[in-house]
Amino acid sequence: LGRSSVEPFLTLSQRRDLREKIWRAWTARGETGGTTDNRALAIETLRLRDEQARLLGYESFADFRLADSMAKTPDAAQDLLDRVWMPARALALREEAALQEAVAKEGANFTLAPWDWRYYAEKRRKSDFDLDESEIKPYLQLDKMIEAAFFTAEKLFGLSFRERPDLPLYHPDARAFEVTGADGAPVALFIGDYYARPSKHGGAWMSEYCEQQRLDGAVLPIIVNIMNFVKPPAGEACLLSFDDARTLFHEFGHALHGLLSDVTYPLLSGTNVVRDFVEFPSQLFEHWLEQKEILRSFALHYHAHQPMPDVLIEKIRAARQFNQGFATVEYTASALVDLALHKERPSKDLDIVARENDLLAKLGMPKSIVMRHRTPHFTHVFSGDSYAAGYYSYLWSEVLDADGFEAFVEAGDIFDPGVAKRLREHVYAAGNKTDAQKAYLAFRGHAPAPEPLLKKRGLAGQEV
Repeated sequence: LGRSSVEPFLTLSQRRDLREKIWRAWTARGETGGTTDNRALAIETLRLRDEQARLLGYESFADFRLADSMAKTPDAAQDLLDRVWMPARALALREEAALQEAVAKEGANFTLAPWDWRYYAEKRRKSDFDLDESEIKPYLQLDKMIEAAFFTAEKLFGLSFRERPDLPLYHPDARAFEVTGADGAPVALFIGDYYARPSKHGGAWMSEYCEQQRLDGAVLPIIVNIMNFVKPPAGEACLLSFDDARTLFHEFGHALHGLLSDVTYPLLSGTNVVRDFVEFPSQLFEHWLEQKEILRSFALHYHAHQPMPDVLIEKIRAARQFNQGFATVEYTASALVDLALHKERPSKDLDIVARENDLLAKLGMPKSIVMRHRTPHFTHVFSGDSYAAGYYSYLWSEVLDADGFEAFVEAGDIFDPGVAKRLREHVYAAGNKTDAQKAYLAFRGHAPAPEPLLKKRGLAGQEV
């Protein structure tokens, strides 16, 4: 079972009995007994982490992990999650009521269950927004979206991208681009590897073949973006979903963090920053994809060559807030449980599932929603310690990106030169040579505020 197959099934299958069967198998991973049961391993991991932290003089593993972060303390991370949880829960309960009405309209008399949510939410999305993915894809050609990302980088940072087909690369599908600055000086080499193939790991990411540094003389970076879009037949356009296009912009935001790096030491270069800051440059760059200036210029129909109609652009923007109570609750619940488990001292008789249920009950978790990652299969937290006591960082970064883009909105220009200059100097070029909190303050002029995020997700003004 994989998320990429389970969620579409839960969204589209008309068989409620099969939706329940799949959902139960999916959410019970890691607690079904035998060699794949992770409960004892999770408990032992929590105990060892707590012991490690106390040996090093910290109150808890959460205190230890967050000491070197932008948040600095578990209380700061907790405060952010709490400020988002209540309005998200309130909106989710309203969404739940609307879906229950949809169930009743079909003549059914069951109470909405977790395996029903995606199915009825998709029906509501189609009826409320009249938005079908098949309407969008013809306007989102891969080559035009690459152009859009390059154009945005040029407008913000003065970068130019010239394709270099003469350079030998590791695969014929990979493409090399020479990157130069506004003065024509070389900045970096960027490689885009966009198509899926059998020998390639799934997903999307940014990596470096060579990090920028000046320790051993001036070394320019070589940065690569890896995607897994389906390669079209020869002569046909590769068409993307809007989520695919957003992923392209996201990973290119990471790439810019590496391309624009301007530090001396390689260990401080590019994306080598604290966990709850590293997603800020990438998530921030996503905002430009949704701007009319970008979509009107680059979202061109692959046959008719006409720009995406304004009515379709508005549908996309309106649908962005759809089902955000559900999405925010399932994520935030996972982050709150992760933080709580790493703040407390594990008891000798700890039952990890019972503790999870107890924490969720105290939060008032809606019964029709389950955590995005339940504790027995929470690989972010237990397969390594990168996200242990740190799953909050995705939301923390989203607060930064929403508040950060607001600087351009306030300036009245999504490419405002002054704001872009501060963004480059204090964020994209700074690497880890400056404390993340200080870097953000230098860029924005004030501490990050959650209000733009609440507005972006449709959570502002939501009260129980």
